[in-house]
Amino acid sequence: MTERSLRVVLAEDSVVLRDGMVELLGARGCEVVATAGTADELLAAVARHRPDVAVVDIRMPPTHTDEGIRAAVEIRATTPEVGVLVFSQHIETVWASRLLAGGATGVGYLLKERVARTSEFVDALRRVAGGGTALDPEVVDRLVRGGRGGRLNTLTPREREVLELMAQGHSNRSVAERLVVSGRAVEKHVAAVFTKFGLPATEADNRRVKAVLAYLSETGG
Repeated sequence: MTERSLRVVLAEDSVVLRDGMVELLGARGCEVVATAGTADELLAAVARHRPDVAVVDIRMPPTHTDEGIRAAVEIRATTPEVGVLVFSQHIETVWASRLLAGGATGVGYLLKERVARTSEFVDALRRVAGGGTALDPEVVDRLVRGGRGGRLNTLTPREREVLELMAQGHSNRSVAERLVVSGRAVEKHVAAVFTKFGLPATEADNRRVKAVLAYLSETGG
């Protein structure tokens, strides 16, 4: 059974880079349904095509400051069913926090120079389109270093490591593999995070998402 083609809107003001990405994504089984060179074009394309995911650069015309990520925040607010993957050379911690404030699902933030293979990028696209999270470790680290602390200060170093990996979109199994510990140990650390963040177990609530949101809200400045 073949995997369904991923429908993508691509916002990138560099024509050369944009055309190259269209070709690469097409070769990886993605369908780029529209491209955009400005934030307004991006918003119009998303409204028209309702893609699985929008790939957004932060700095776009006319000022090349934060038009792209502002548009990404608007997409999250108006069409939450569309995944948003920010793909940029820059880290904007304030806007990153706003982007993630609507929920730690269906969102990503990757740095261009740190994506080594096209397959990694497409995997992140599919994860975001499926409601997952794809955050570059450097982005998370910047949020941590710029943060205020709060409940994070109650965590042990290992609990904080586990939470950082959760914020990057890793499952418990993936966390265990990266930290070279048992799955049971990870479960204990995750449970401790939930307890320290005051997140009781209920059928209706996703405590993992809430923990990541609490983490991001305290580290985003």
